[in-house]
Amino acid sequence: GYYADRWKKFLIPMSSPMKTYFDTSDQDPFCMYNYLLDITTWNKNIRRGFIKVKITDYTGNTVESEMNSEASTFQQYKRVKILTGFNQDLDKISKISLTFSTKTLIGPKLKLRILQMKLKSLNNPER
Repeated sequence: GYYADRWKKFLIPMSSPMKTYFDTSDQDPFCMYNYLLDITTWNKNIRRGFIKVKITDYTGNTVESEMNSEASTFQQYKRVKILTGFNQDLDKISKISLTFSTKTLIGPKLKLRILQMKLKSLNNPER
């Protein structure tokens, strides 16, 4: 990635054409911190829906992920990887909570049983 205020000095000298995108937030300071959520579910039946991630650090600061626009499909013992972003970077995470939603107003509320979960910072992969 490139910092938005310095991207030209990195990309313009390169002779080959490149695609570039900047992942930004609508809240000041307008940057996004990306994480990869890797989960394996245990439900026998297929579930389709959205995951919202909330992380809390040891001082009590909490940040909630931006909702992804595409629903994910969850099958028993199948790994699903979801890119999620936060508008604030928390250094030492003490708690991770997930909320599963189908975004339907009619019908039963469904649970998503998680067998294994890993949350990896893409901005700071050593975490």
